[in-house]
Amino acid sequence: MIKLYAQPYDISATGFYFDSLDDYSSKYKNCRNDYGEQVEEFEIQFIDGDLIDAELFKALDINQATISDFFDKAEEWDTDQKIRVIIAVGECGYSFDFINNSPEDFDLEIYESLDSMKELAEQFVEDGLFGDIPQNLQYYIDYDAIARDLEFDYTETEVAGQNLIYRAS
Repeated sequence: MIKLYAQPYDISATGFYFDSLDDYSSKYKNCRNDYGEQVEEFEIQFIDGDLIDAELFKALDINQATISDFFDKAEEWDTDQKIRVIIAVGECGYSFDFINNSPEDFDLEIYESLDSMKELAEQFVEDGLFGDIPQNLQYYIDYDAIARDLEFDYTETEVAGQNLIYRAS
């Protein structure tokens, strides 16, 4: 479950915790400052939930206008879709509009379960991306050099504690 906090910009008001759009709406209507006026502007803060949702919240720069969409997508999207958006928006600088975009809109190659560029180089050689290499020559391949070359097109990052390597096209 995701728990957020609405921190009022009005210093004479106290914020509130919420875990759904309905919860936010009811508490928003009742939030008053010390002078009895309704508080209208809040900074929305991520308090508790899965690490992947915290990183999605941060990448999408969630605010009052996007709370509803965030709750919907955090529930609707699977982990791979969330990772794709986090990398595209948070790492590559793409913009994201909840209405006009989906995670599949971003042309990314993402490699999971690799600890280094050297492992990616080894995988590429094993998959035959460098052609058919005779068995007796495979011991002479400089995987470190291939890994250095891959760093021009691929980037290593960590999302929700998972090491990932990606390439944005």
